[in-house]
Amino acid sequence: MLEVLLEGAAEKIPVEIKVSEQQYSKEEVRGLFQRVMRRLDRLILGKNESLDRIEYDMDLVTQVPGEPVGVEWELDRYDVMNIRGELQENVLDQEGTLVKLSAVLTYSEDPKEQALYECMANIFPKALTGKEQKGQRVMQEIMKREADSKTKRVWLLPEKIQGKAASYYKKMDYRGLVLIVMAILIAILLYALKQQNIRKEGEEKKRQMMLDYPEIVNKLALFLGAGMTVKRAWRKVVEDYERHKTDGNARHAYEEMKKACYEMESGVMETESYENFGRRCNVQSYIRLGALLSQNLRKGTKGLTHLLRLESIQAFEERKARAKRLGEEAGTKLLLPMFLMLAIVLIIVIVPAFLSIQI
Repeated sequence: MLEVLLEGAAEKIPVEIKVSEQQYSKEEVRGLFQRVMRRLDRLILGKNESLDRIEYDMDLVTQVPGEPVGVEWELDRYDVMNIRGELQENVLDQEGTLVKLSAVLTYSEDPKEQALYECMANIFPKALTGKEQKGQRVMQEIMKREADSKTKRVWLLPEKIQGKAASYYKKMDYRGLVLIVMAILIAILLYALKQQNIRKEGEEKKRQMMLDYPEIVNKLALFLGAGMTVKRAWRKVVEDYERHKTDGNARHAYEEMKKACYEMESGVMETESYENFGRRCNVQSYIRLGALLSQNLRKGTKGLTHLLRLESIQAFEERKARAKRLGEEAGTKLLLPMFLMLAIVLIIVIVPAFLSIQI
């Protein structure tokens, strides 16, 4: 894209100029075809040494790299080799089979400019590895025995091949083994997934219980300060939870408190119920709460309200510190998306600027 300023004009005129590819002259096209033909002599060989002995697939290219020339091939023996240069299985003549290859070369800028390329290839059976050659000799021995046994009801496999004792085994089908291994791996992965889900559920349960702990302690302290006994305050907390609970909104700490109520109703000692509550929760704060209630019942409830208020204040402080730590972790996790967004913005800004530059 250029801007043109004419003499006497006040404004520049934007002009988009397209530069066409250089066209070859007639002589250059003929030279191009000669160069391409010389390259084809090497390109089509593939892994073969020469056209006199073709044992591997040929590479019948349709476009010569770096040259504006297309190539279309024709063969006189498609039963020996296909149009892509791949040898066919029915190449059995050990002396070789001659195949004529013809290619029409077309100049891409002017399809009328064409040239003919021809060559002869002597095709031999595909070269075999040492193991394949042994297998072929063994197969020949077996087929020879089969031909001699056509008139017999029983066909016995040869006991010796090339003077060596031969043993026969049914080829093992590994599909069953693969399925067994896959089943074992799937079982291991499912078990690991189950354990991971259990661990996540446990972590979520503990997190929820730690969030509820300050509220539970504060309620117990309020009810005890109002003159209730520990057992009555405990039951009052559970009754408030049951009254406000909705389907699918169960809180683990309150459910464990409800179990402790059932234990006390069934005749378990109150102190033992509180200790069992702490052990079931398996969280240090609740174990401390259960031990605190149990010890104060044994020694007397004097000062219990004050201790619970101090515990409530400490729990709220821990909750605030935990919330602050979680906020910092969330900010750290957001760094990667922020960097990705920054990279996308830079690409959106820089790429159009580069594309607009005309060299």
